[in-house]
Amino acid sequence: MIRLLASVRDVAEALSAARHGADLIDCKEPSQGALGGLPERTIRAIVRALRDGGVALPVSATIGDVPMDALTHIVERVQAVAACGVDYVKVGIERRPGAPALLDALARSGCAVVPVFIADEGIDPALLARALRLSFPALMLDTADKTRGSLFERLSPIEAAGFVSRVRDSGAMAGLAGSLRAEDLPALVAAAPSFGGFRSALCEHRRDGALDPARLHALAATLRRAQNTLQCVNE
Repeated sequence: MIRLLASVRDVAEALSAARHGADLIDCKEPSQGALGGLPERTIRAIVRALRDGGVALPVSATIGDVPMDALTHIVERVQAVAACGVDYVKVGIERRPGAPALLDALARSGCAVVPVFIADEGIDPALLARALRLSFPALMLDTADKTRGSLFERLSPIEAAGFVSRVRDSGAMAGLAGSLRAEDLPALVAAAPSFGGFRSALCEHRRDGALDPARLHALAATLRRAQNTLQCVNE
């Protein structure tokens, strides 16, 4: 089953997301771009509040938008965010000359890093192959420009499903995100990632507005129904 990853910006949103259908909690500042980072004190507070509240859901956090050639700084940020107690640290990977060296550095960091491939310019097959050889626990696709529609308006369903298939065949988890909304659920279910990431669909207005627990609950229920329907059809 596809798990629902909900991006949250503070303790209140994290606890609400955990109560209303999220399967994974992702610490992110949505007003600061696709991978906007939260202060380390906020990440620690979120992890502590969830664990003290008996919530065992996996928690991820981004390091923020850092230039890809700043390898030393990126690795330092990865280690600092990992020290906040999260299960996974997300780092953006753009289609740039420095991407291979960055992937190598992340693999040597000693942390559970999830490279997030920015899909605005398509998927680089060689870069994906390199990441798969480095045995990260998960790989994701996301978009940087949230004004240009969802992931499935940038990539075809076949391209998205191909990414998922290659990642899952390697033994890693595959995640899809990028302004996904309820109308994208059929394509998401067809691609069959390990998890789908949401923020825009969970807010009443803009993605940097407050998380709406009713929207999250409804989306989680719709995702479950869509998967159950597909399973019945396949049987």
